[in-house]
Amino acid sequence: MILPIIAYGDPVLRKVGVEVTKDYPGLEKLIEDMFETMRSSSGVGIAAHQIGKAVRIFLVDTTPFVNGERNEDEEDEYTAEEREQLGNLSQAFINPTIVSEEGEEWAFNEGCLSIPKIREDVLRKPKIRIQYYDLDFNFYDEIYEGIAARVIQHEFDHLEGKLFTDKISPLRRRLLKGRLADISKGKVSVTYKMRFPNK
Repeated sequence: MILPIIAYGDPVLRKVGVEVTKDYPGLEKLIEDMFETMRSSSGVGIAAHQIGKAVRIFLVDTTPFVNGERNEDEEDEYTAEEREQLGNLSQAFINPTIVSEEGEEWAFNEGCLSIPKIREDVLRKPKIRIQYYDLDFNFYDEIYEGIAARVIQHEFDHLEGKLFTDKISPLRRRLLKGRLADISKGKVSVTYKMRFPNK
């Protein structure tokens, strides 16, 4: 089922997610709906917070970007080199923990399904080690680099109640204040379903 994406300004996006257990009610259906919602909006990742559930689950599916597809709402697209860095990653991350982040921070222009039509350069480290469980609650301890690491860091931030706009300068945030307020009121045109807190 395709669910509406929760827009900027909704309190759920600021909640720290709680861990889920193997017997979390409707876990398989939740993840199935998240994948369907993410793909329908041409997103590369989605966190449970973005469909209104403050639990520690996010998904990453880089295949549309590796194949050169893109969201009509995005202003640019990944280069061939960046798509190669992404690789074919399609995974649910349950109860993830970023164990380490390494390397020199680098800037990349990020966007978010919950904050449409706004993109900003965000600094992140290029290499991460993450521990998580999959849908069958198998445990993983993996290293990701480059764009894949960045996508994971972005989605992990959602589980901590953080948004990419928190990582830009106070001046940039002030300049975006009006546009962010408009998003919360539904004064933005998107090609996917959204739920606006102040509409």
